[in-house]
Amino acid sequence: MSILAWIVLGLIAGAIAKALMPGKDPGGILVTMLIGIVGAFVGGFIGNAITGSGLNGFSVWSILLAVVGAMLLLWVYRLTTRHKMAV
Repeated sequence: MSILAWIVLGLIAGAIAKALMPGKDPGGILVTMLIGIVGAFVGGFIGNAITGSGLNGFSVWSILLAVVGAMLLLWVYRLTTRHKMAV
């Protein structure tokens, strides 16, 4: 998959992850988009480690992996920023 396709898939995954995990994020839309892009990479890595096939183009499996990765990163981001704000 090309870098541009990874970015587009990440943006889609970030939007879906944000819709599935609503809430107020300190970073806004830009941070959510970056989390989606990195989440696509994380989801592909997890999928590759578990099944041996990561993100292979725009398929349901690829989008699912990217969304799971983005949700995981969004959850971690919320945990880390919540603790920083409390101190």
